[in-house]
Amino acid sequence: MSEILLSRALERMEPSGTTAMTDRASALREAGRDIISLSVGEPDFPTPAHVIAAAKDALDRGLTKYTPVIGTQQLKEAAATHFERDLGLPTAAKDVIVSAGGKQAIFEALVATVNAGDEVVIPNPWWVSYAQIVKYAGGQVVPLVTQADNNFCFTARELEAVITPRTRWLLLNSPGNPTGAVYSAGLLAEIGEVLRRHPHVMVLSDDIYAPLNYTGQPHRTLAALCPDLKPRVCTISGVSKSHAMTGFRIGVATGPGWLLEAMGRLQSNSSGNACSISQAAAVAAFTGPQDFLDEWRERFRQRRDLVVQGINACPGLSTPSPDGAFYCFIDAAPLMQTYGNDEALALHLLEHGVAVVAASAFGGVDGFRISFAADDAVLEEALRRITLALS
Repeated sequence: MSEILLSRALERMEPSGTTAMTDRASALREAGRDIISLSVGEPDFPTPAHVIAAAKDALDRGLTKYTPVIGTQQLKEAAATHFERDLGLPTAAKDVIVSAGGKQAIFEALVATVNAGDEVVIPNPWWVSYAQIVKYAGGQVVPLVTQADNNFCFTARELEAVITPRTRWLLLNSPGNPTGAVYSAGLLAEIGEVLRRHPHVMVLSDDIYAPLNYTGQPHRTLAALCPDLKPRVCTISGVSKSHAMTGFRIGVATGPGWLLEAMGRLQSNSSGNACSISQAAAVAAFTGPQDFLDEWRERFRQRRDLVVQGINACPGLSTPSPDGAFYCFIDAAPLMQTYGNDEALALHLLEHGVAVVAASAFGGVDGFRISFAADDAVLEEALRRITLALS
């Protein structure tokens, strides 16, 4: 066909900035270039051995057929255990849906509920797909701008100022991507007070990075701290970040029954069930040993400190120390007179052998995000290249 015919919904959606840079870095590697990729958000640790064993066992037992669309009973029970043990959120297996990654659950929750003109409040900077999904659904993105000097957390007063009668959702990501922001129990309680005054607002609580918290305090999630709000909260989790299982594509969500039913209806007419082998592996991830997470968390914390020190020593760059996840969101405003914009800066660093993601991909400006989910020696070399590129 000479004419490209796309739906208006798809035309509202832009490609993911993180995957675009990761694909570009991969293409350069295949062409023989030495590229360090700090653009992708996945742990570099191997998947735990007991999880791999469970996947192999599932293959040996012939678990290669369809499962129930919203997940096997075994995985829903294991996910319920995870929600209560790790997030403090008592959950029944019947109140869990299993999806092909947390991203699918987020997509389903928003597309099932957002109509044209509905407003969705998203703390900014945001994970790349939040805004794109809202636009696809026809909703209006309402940025809730956060600042580095407050560790990229918004206040209860700032939230109340942007809520209107058309507000449908608040998206809450703690620990956050791309900033590493962690919302304390006290701040979540204040946010809960605001939400009580606005009963028409739902909350999507994305807790996928819950195990990667460097504050020394237990992870807190809104529905557990404010149980009266639980009927209005969809809580997202999974195994990708906690168990280095990004390629297994398993997410889990819990929330009000009417919403889970709607999400399941979408899933039944799109992807169907998540991979059967991956579901068996995720059961082992949730129910097996968790003690390895202490070592992983400490190694990530050490890498964070290495990167924060290196970035802040580089003229023109600065970053706060993130409280969670494995990202630094870096301010490069002093360099914009030289490079023009953050996309040009990211391409300049790529030419010097380091792939990062421009801040504009996350709704930000004048900076970039790097992932410190890489070996110490790799991070040290990346910091050397960045410093050289900007000298």
